[in-house]
Amino acid sequence: MSQVLQPPPPPAAGPSEPAAAPPVETPAQLAARYGLSVSGARPSLSEYGSQLWARRHFIRAFATAKLTAQYSQAKLGQLWQVANPLLNAAVYFLIFGLLLGTKKGVPDYVPFLVTGVFVWTFTQSSIMAGTRAISGNLGLVRALHFPRAALPVSFALQQLQQLLFSMCALVVILLAFGVPVAASWLLALPALVLQFCFNAGVAMVMARWGAKTPDIAQLMPFVLRTWMYVSGVMWSIDHVTHNRDLPHVVLLALRCNPAAVYIDLMRFALIDSFHASQLPPHVWAVATGWALLAGIGGFTYFWKAEETYGRG
Repeated sequence: MSQVLQPPPPPAAGPSEPAAAPPVETPAQLAARYGLSVSGARPSLSEYGSQLWARRHFIRAFATAKLTAQYSQAKLGQLWQVANPLLNAAVYFLIFGLLLGTKKGVPDYVPFLVTGVFVWTFTQSSIMAGTRAISGNLGLVRALHFPRAALPVSFALQQLQQLLFSMCALVVILLAFGVPVAASWLLALPALVLQFCFNAGVAMVMARWGAKTPDIAQLMPFVLRTWMYVSGVMWSIDHVTHNRDLPHVVLLALRCNPAAVYIDLMRFALIDSFHASQLPPHVWAVATGWALLAGIGGFTYFWKAEETYGRG
């Protein structure tokens, strides 16, 4: 009768032999056990929007403080908020209006030019400030926890406040050149709201690019200057392109250029000699579309890199 031989049991650990070590937990398992989360982790898009709205008082105070400090060292102080765009308009009038003759065929050319310069400066300054919003405020970004989108939005708000100061001078210029007060002036309010949404959205896009590649801030003045020349700031797009055999796509690009759209909407609202026929078709739909595309798209694009700002 055969027997099955069983292997002998392993010897018990003696008093001098250490017991088996417990399994080592990974950092993720330790974090889950103690309820820890990644510092600066990106929240959901809706939660991020709620956090940004909760910081609205900070955004407004930060924008106002930046605007006040901008000319604090100058002897004329806050008067430069109006003097700067006026001096730019005077230079453009001398070069383009008188020397190059772009004022020919454009009624109320001085109000036309000043309106264009003021509205364009709002977009230009918002984008330039947005480009440096993260890279120029790394100390603040690394020291405090807040939704980083608050920075480019606050810089766009700062430029809106700057424009509102300039609008006081614009009203004086309009009245001085015989432009009557009209109910259409109220259209300037929705036009400014749409332009602010567009500017803030583009500022957020540029803030993300500028945070990753700070050198882009050196390139932007050339890009913005080219954009200004094709946006009808110093010349009338409708007057220059009239009776010219230009491809339809070129005409459409010139007339639906977002900077030109917001400039022309403001001119239509404030200057009675600027007629609706000079506006692109469905201008309010185009202005709203640009505002939604830039505002929502820029916010989403900026949010996707929230965890990377201020690191490295």
